[in-house]
Amino acid sequence: MLTKRIIPCLDIKDGRTVKGTNFVNLRDAGDPVALAAVYAEQGADELVFLDITATVDGRKTLIDLVRNVAHTINIPFTVGGGISSVADVSALLNAGADKISINSSAVRNPALVDELALEFGSQCIVVAIDTRWIEVAEGPATGGFGSPSYDHVVHTHGGRKPTELRTLAWAREVEERGAGEILLTSMDTDGTKAGFALELTAQISGVANIPVIASGGAGTMDHFVDVFTSGKADAGLAASIFHFKEIEIPALKTYLRANGIEMRL
Repeated sequence: MLTKRIIPCLDIKDGRTVKGTNFVNLRDAGDPVALAAVYAEQGADELVFLDITATVDGRKTLIDLVRNVAHTINIPFTVGGGISSVADVSALLNAGADKISINSSAVRNPALVDELALEFGSQCIVVAIDTRWIEVAEGPATGGFGSPSYDHVVHTHGGRKPTELRTLAWAREVEERGAGEILLTSMDTDGTKAGFALELTAQISGVANIPVIASGGAGTMDHFVDVFTSGKADAGLAASIFHFKEIEIPALKTYLRANGIEMRL
């Protein structure tokens, strides 16, 4: 079995780390540079930094903050938010990012995934998929007859805008276009601490030949065991349980090893 990864996530708004539930009701969770330093010291395998309002505000990622975080840590560092061009990626990599994460821009222009993978290598390109289980347009419900039809649907702009893309098909497409990883966030479980979306994660992991990072819903150590076994995820990402010291990363890794999950030292 390949080793699994534990990845803290810094959701950034106005230069501060924030965390909410189901992508709303955000509260302050601390200074991102200080948090990043703690996570690197505790043995986090990687760090994800998402500027969650960059796309909505129509601006680029906070380069200076990225640079400060990169100078503080010695673990792989993924950055997302407001990235829409080769120039954006070059600037972030030059600021110290190891990988970049795109979501809204990939949906708007799927060929961007091909372009970035060709320019920088697939290992550098993470496609984030924010998804929610919602009623979809086609099917008997549109005619007013029968039961409504539901599916996992891709959302953009920090979860604000539903698209017409179905999550499973989109995951296949971004892999074909050259993505090196998928960051899968269930908006339904995000911030609930009730557990990851195991069935969805297992479906995506089952069709993808690239690593899948599961995000949304971590509340206990057993939730990580579940997502690595039943969910078949390659990495587990969480935010509030780490930010507010509900679970410490060294203790989590020890627990996972005791439950037969191969972890990096």
